[in-house]
Amino acid sequence: MTTRTLIALFASALAFGQPAAPPKKPKLVLALLVDQFRQDYFYRFASHYNGGLHRLFTQGAVFTNAHYEHFPTVTAIGHATYLSGATPSVSGIVGNEWYDRKLKKQITSVTDSDTRLLGAPGPGSSPRNLLVSTVVDELKMSGRAPTKAIGISIKDRSAILPCGRMGDAAYWFDNKTGNMVSSTYYFSELPAWVKQFNDSRFADKWRGQEWKPVGDAAGKAFTRMATEGESYYGAMQRTPFGNELLEAFAELAVTNEKLGQGPGTDVLALSLSSNDYVGHAVGPDAPEVRDISIRTDRLLAKLFQFLEAKIGMRNVMVVFTADHGVAPLPEMMRSRRMPGGRMTEDEILKRVEAALTEHYGAGKWIVGKSGPAPYLNHELIRSKRLDPAEVRVRAAQAVRDTPHILRVYTSDQLANGQILDDVVDRRVRNGYHAQRAADLFIVAEPYYLFEKSGTSHGTPFNYDTHVPVIFMGPWFKTGKIHRRAAVNDIAPTLAALLEVEVPSGATGRVLEEALR
Repeated sequence: MTTRTLIALFASALAFGQPAAPPKKPKLVLALLVDQFRQDYFYRFASHYNGGLHRLFTQGAVFTNAHYEHFPTVTAIGHATYLSGATPSVSGIVGNEWYDRKLKKQITSVTDSDTRLLGAPGPGSSPRNLLVSTVVDELKMSGRAPTKAIGISIKDRSAILPCGRMGDAAYWFDNKTGNMVSSTYYFSELPAWVKQFNDSRFADKWRGQEWKPVGDAAGKAFTRMATEGESYYGAMQRTPFGNELLEAFAELAVTNEKLGQGPGTDVLALSLSSNDYVGHAVGPDAPEVRDISIRTDRLLAKLFQFLEAKIGMRNVMVVFTADHGVAPLPEMMRSRRMPGGRMTEDEILKRVEAALTEHYGAGKWIVGKSGPAPYLNHELIRSKRLDPAEVRVRAAQAVRDTPHILRVYTSDQLANGQILDDVVDRRVRNGYHAQRAADLFIVAEPYYLFEKSGTSHGTPFNYDTHVPVIFMGPWFKTGKIHRRAAVNDIAPTLAALLEVEVPSGATGRVLEEALR
């Protein structure tokens, strides 16, 4: 055997079993988000996962200690943060809804009166309230090969916000018609394939069906779908069937829009909303949450299998997270001898109205709200020649006098940095946007909810901020990373790998420890 042959054999032996170099750029970025999916659901239900969640957790770079660094932790803000990396203080997305002082009315995070709905009657929605760029926008502005980006969800805000202002399309579910709809912000009419999907009445396929526990066909059903009536659609989206509809629609989007099949890197942002509806109703300890989590695992396996056949998963860069966590039911917490209880937003707002009326006289003191946070009537304050900061202090004290309120901040405190430097105050500060913020920011004690029933999220505490952050694909290492991370780190990391500018408001870092 010659020396040259020995060298060739040695080189082959070294190469054998080594992973091939990853593609320079992915054909598709699959930005997955499961609404209200706590990090600990990976541990609680791990023995039941054998599909897509299992694959992510065992083949991805898993950040086990990743958090949102803002308050409130709600759907719109989480989805806006995902691919922008920005906090509400910069992004302008300060809640699911808030009071717009210029328009003098309540708006949602995606309200846009200049658009109309496509696929159903009604006003449209758009990303115009988002003040910063996303990874999608930066890809589009890079001047390289064309990029196509599509967002899909049950909720309009969840479909619209991740892809930013330059997304090609966003589709969400209309629970009055059972159609997947969009907005004239994107195009003047729905694409033919979307019309065909709606005409097929795909959303009707679960009429009369029961949602039963996985693997227990003879067991008691969690719920049974109606056979007729408009209310069916609202009920259907609150079961795993809603996620199944989204996954089927996502496959059609990939096929018909040829995502991942062009010269550039495309983006599919898919947000599974049904988990959130279920969790709100029954809480994280209920068997329904366990079941929909298991079904999400199976559903993602189906999506990955489809993409393997269509594009090749080697060409797909996957990132996975959630938009927030959720609190346990207060009744469950009391049974555990833990703190917890309920109050209502109305109770808080009435206390503020009463206190201001007592001190300054009658008037409509509150003109809007974002959750329990009031927007005070600035015109009334001016007309009475009052000091706005003093009025806010008076209103804040009325809220502090409510049992189980931990902290109350006035907008003046946040604007002037008159806060502590602990994790709660930092997250509250990150939620303050000078032009859009409420006059008060209110934080209840841990495990106390502004809900009459069920459960919710929105606090700066870990049960609401702690979510999965997972990257999967040949560009990433495999394993658990316990170092602290933030969801804000996702956008800078993607931007680095895609070699585009970091989104304009991103506050995070590149997660180098995840990269090969």
